[in-house]
Amino acid sequence: MPLSAGARKASRDPVHHPLFARYYARASAAAETRIGLGAVRDRLLAGLSGRVLEIGAGNGLNFRHYPRAVSEVVAIEPERLLRKLALDAARRAEVPVDVVPGAAEALPVKSEAFDAVVFSLVLCSVRDVPRTLGEVHRVLRPGGTVRFFEHGRGGGRAMRFTQRALDRTVWPPVSGGCHLARDPVAALREAGFELGPYRRLLMPEKGPRTPASYCVLGTARRPGEDTA
Repeated sequence: MPLSAGARKASRDPVHHPLFARYYARASAAAETRIGLGAVRDRLLAGLSGRVLEIGAGNGLNFRHYPRAVSEVVAIEPERLLRKLALDAARRAEVPVDVVPGAAEALPVKSEAFDAVVFSLVLCSVRDVPRTLGEVHRVLRPGGTVRFFEHGRGGGRAMRFTQRALDRTVWPPVSGGCHLARDPVAALREAGFELGPYRRLLMPEKGPRTPASYCVLGTARRPGEDTA
């Protein structure tokens, strides 16, 4: 068990968005087939192995997509309702999944304990992106992998203006702290990760584009070599 000694002292609810959590649980489950998010999760997690840390696991929709080469998933979820749903999903998963409370900015796990870290629509809502990515660097072994599927800044000038305007006003309060205009690729690069292949995509691929449609799917790597 990779939890640090301080994990028992951590707040069990570092994030509390009960209304948004209920909405998200319904909407995300419907999006698995309606806009093809299930297929994106397959691509996000394909080829992973070893010990994986998933940050912001939500209601656990990634769990059934992990390949059997994964020996263990530690799933961090700060919101109480979503964590309960993730626990239910973990019981149905084909790989061992341990769901625990915790904040992305202070992960309750040991340093260099994981082969991979997974983000799935999470960096938009963390309070401190640089601090979160500093924690990811800490918990990954040298040469470890980051898999990410995130939405963020995109579109033309008018769309980017709209994203910034929404971020300054109504969007974060009604969307569980989500921000539309963050740039996850730039954030990973600035945090010292080596970017691997990544692809920008629209969700949904067809239909009207919204401020939340602009997504990126890809990989990054903690520099260094594993000496174990």
